[in-house]
Amino acid sequence: MVKKLFWEDPYAHALDTVVDAVEGHLVFLRETIFYALSGGQESDSGTIGGYPVLEAKKTGLDIAYTLPEGHGLRPGDPVRIKIDGDRRYRLMRLHFAAELILELAYRHLNPIEKIGAHISSEKARIDFFWPEPISSHFPGLTAKANDIISQNLPIISAFSDEALEKRYWEIPGFARVSCGGTHLKTTGEIGPITLKRKNIGKGKERIEVYAADPS
Repeated sequence: MVKKLFWEDPYAHALDTVVDAVEGHLVFLRETIFYALSGGQESDSGTIGGYPVLEAKKTGLDIAYTLPEGHGLRPGDPVRIKIDGDRRYRLMRLHFAAELILELAYRHLNPIEKIGAHISSEKARIDFFWPEPISSHFPGLTAKANDIISQNLPIISAFSDEALEKRYWEIPGFARVSCGGTHLKTTGEIGPITLKRKNIGKGKERIEVYAADPS
């Protein structure tokens, strides 16, 4: 099972490690900073041993990295992981922006039901069952989220069950939420957020979340 160093230091952009196993074009590592798609957050982009990672996929508590055919890596080979650090940071900012909006929606739009989510490096989206245009609630949601962001509050990220790799984030005094993503150190890193609405079908609403660069 790979040691997931992206939880210990989500700001790291490079790591020297060792190939643990190889199954054709799939490579498994001893340690990794390369995040795999989970919870709607896109995988990192980058290279392992100089080869582009075509896919990063969770397999139980491990991660399988798809490399180009003919990569030639073998178990025990030393390799260097490099990820696109700017893209990772944008993903972290938009991920946490979406986390704030989701938590506030649960509190203030009861009973709302989340039915999907996706976080890219350009925007985040959250889909809900909701019977009316959700944009009427945007002023309140945006104001509350941006107030939390402007306070530059600390974000705690830790294990709730290390053996099962269950994790959470917490803003003391605000919320503690189960989540295995990569998290910022403070809310101020998110930057001011704006929201857009999309109607994705009868009784379904989508909130798109955008984050401006912090001042």
